[in-house]
Amino acid sequence: MSDPSPLKNSPLRPLPKLIFASRWLQLPLYLGLIAAQAVYVVHFLVELLHLIEAAFGSQTALQALISSIGYKTITPIVTLNETVIMLVVLALIDVVMISNLLIMVIVGGYETFVSRMDLEGHPDQPEWLSHVNASVLKVKLATAIIGISSIHLLKTFINA
Repeated sequence: MSDPSPLKNSPLRPLPKLIFASRWLQLPLYLGLIAAQAVYVVHFLVELLHLIEAAFGSQTALQALISSIGYKTITPIVTLNETVIMLVVLALIDVVMISNLLIMVIVGGYETFVSRMDLEGHPDQPEWLSHVNASVLKVKLATAIIGISSIHLLKTFINA
């Protein structure tokens, strides 16, 4: 009786193993995205703190906000106004949406391309993770990028 799979004893067998194991090279990339998300959290908290301080009259915080949102006006801004608040809130929403995008890429990419997380039945498991694949991930990423781009377009329109 002949062996149905002659490739099992083939000298090329280590090559498919190496190719399959190479997916773990993505792990440092996902860890780097986690570090980038931590930077975004700090940025969000700093902007939020500046907004709160400016609401209570801090000129330093107000100038930091105006600088960070890139708001340009002919007359100097001495008090927090509706336009500045709106631009800062849009910037905060932008940070949250980018953070959501990072989570989708980190969790979805790791689950799809590196290794299963075995979160079945975990109370915190996101609903979308139970049926994630490359196609679903691409659609979710495209939707998030459209939302982020819309915020940037709105900020540009307001600053014009």
